[in-house]
Amino acid sequence: MEYSYSVRVNCGKKWDKANFQWITKMFIGEYTHTIDSKKRLAVPSKFRRDLGKRAVITRGIDQCLVIYSEKEWKEIAQKLGSLPASQKEARSFARMMLSGAMDVKIDNLGRILIPDYLKEYASLKRNVVVIGLFNRIEIWDEKKWSEYKKKTEVSVADIAGKLKDLGI
Repeated sequence: MEYSYSVRVNCGKKWDKANFQWITKMFIGEYTHTIDSKKRLAVPSKFRRDLGKRAVITRGIDQCLVIYSEKEWKEIAQKLGSLPASQKEARSFARMMLSGAMDVKIDNLGRILIPDYLKEYASLKRNVVVIGLFNRIEIWDEKKWSEYKKKTEVSVADIAGKLKDLGI
């Protein structure tokens, strides 16, 4: 969600209009949901207002799915599209992300339709976990998320040490 307002500031003898804007869009949290028989998933209500009426869902890393707002997806797609076509890894990554992407409409009940090929890629069954990761949302099979989380929790101290080099 973006908030903006304008104020008049005194620039010497002239009053001028200055615009200020804060971006507060942030997806955080972990939510357990189910996929219904029509392959629809209810997006957590906390995330819906920041996604708007449309979003993009695609393959994620670690065999999950990722949902981006349209604005965030445009930035990611531009970066993926500008990767050097001469590098095999760059081509492969761009192909996986872009070819797997699907524009989805969020219905009046806050549900999205998950395409079969994405559901199959992430091995999604009925029970899933939806997690917020600041600028994106991931969808995991409940069992796979539990396994991943247990494995990661054991090594969180080592991971934190490595992130120190990145300034975190």
